[in-house]
Amino acid sequence: MNGNGQTLGVSVVPMETRREAILHMATTADRLGYDAFFLPEGWAYDSTVLLAELATRTQRIQLGSGILGIWGRTAATMAMAAATLHVISGGRFILGLGASTAQLTEGLHDTPFDAPLTRLRRVLTQVRTLLRGERLPLTVTTGARALRLGMPAVPELPMYVAGLAPASVRLTGELADGWLPFLFPRSHLGEGDRLLREGAARTNPGRVVAICPVIPTAVGDTTAAARQRAAWFVAFYLTTMGELYRRILARLGYKAAVEALIAANAPRALQVVPDDAEVLLEELTIFGTPDNAPSRLAGWYEAGASMPVLLLGPDLTPNQIDRTLEVFRGDRRPRGLATRSASAGDGRSRRNNDRHGTHQDRDGMCING
Repeated sequence: MNGNGQTLGVSVVPMETRREAILHMATTADRLGYDAFFLPEGWAYDSTVLLAELATRTQRIQLGSGILGIWGRTAATMAMAAATLHVISGGRFILGLGASTAQLTEGLHDTPFDAPLTRLRRVLTQVRTLLRGERLPLTVTTGARALRLGMPAVPELPMYVAGLAPASVRLTGELADGWLPFLFPRSHLGEGDRLLREGAARTNPGRVVAICPVIPTAVGDTTAAARQRAAWFVAFYLTTMGELYRRILARLGYKAAVEALIAANAPRALQVVPDDAEVLLEELTIFGTPDNAPSRLAGWYEAGASMPVLLLGPDLTPNQIDRTLEVFRGDRRPRGLATRSASAGDGRSRRNNDRHGTHQDRDGMCING
């Protein structure tokens, strides 16, 4: 928690592939009193193995996959990994899942990126069932004898989902405990909460799903220097990661700003955000000096975030990592196990309605890799 009793998490972009830097970030966050550390998985380390190492290096911070793609492992493999990490971490693990991207799914896992929403629903249902200690609900090999995990059930293990399209956000509200939106405008978190509640109404009206936006974060000696670093996040993802984020932002009313950014980075990506796209930095990131950056974080709580997750960039030095984390948690020291309020671990009681989930948005389901 921070000094105001609010929960706060941290993560790192999948382009950061230095193991020692990741370990330093997680252990520093643990020491400073952060509530959660989420590790993405892209095209480098197996994040479940690295999370197991982090569990032995940390003492109180919650550890989450942020996120595991639903295409590279079976539901049973994910459930086994989650249950194992739950044991190793002493109950501190959060299973973060998402549909990832077509490029990563097809280019690395050699798997067609077809019907991601259907796949996500199936995986969430199967993983949850296995974690409850029940037999796997078979959907493909329906003539086989369904099995269960040969280890103690962990029905309380929190499951978070990364999703941006309305149908995937509703599905998160229906089946998950937390939402991990990335590059989702701060001023639209209320709309996201409405979609979560619509989804929750399908099975348990009133259940609260934790809203944990993953926010590109940069701290510098000057606001201009911090802005430049924040601009890298936004420009990189909007110019090199396909149409996913551009499409979502256009839907939410930022089409002109996105087009201005694309034009400013043509013919080759310069990773700049022009003045006429400044709204993207204001809505999607946190940046500033040690004195003024915390006030930008406050705006995310005011917008409805349960636990903002600060996303750090690649190639930071240990001193830069320390400085950034200390800015937001400076005088905070651990007080036992991290709070579970943002985990919604007791909120499995919330699921409900939404028949808008039949539309498959090929590009609307991704976060961090």
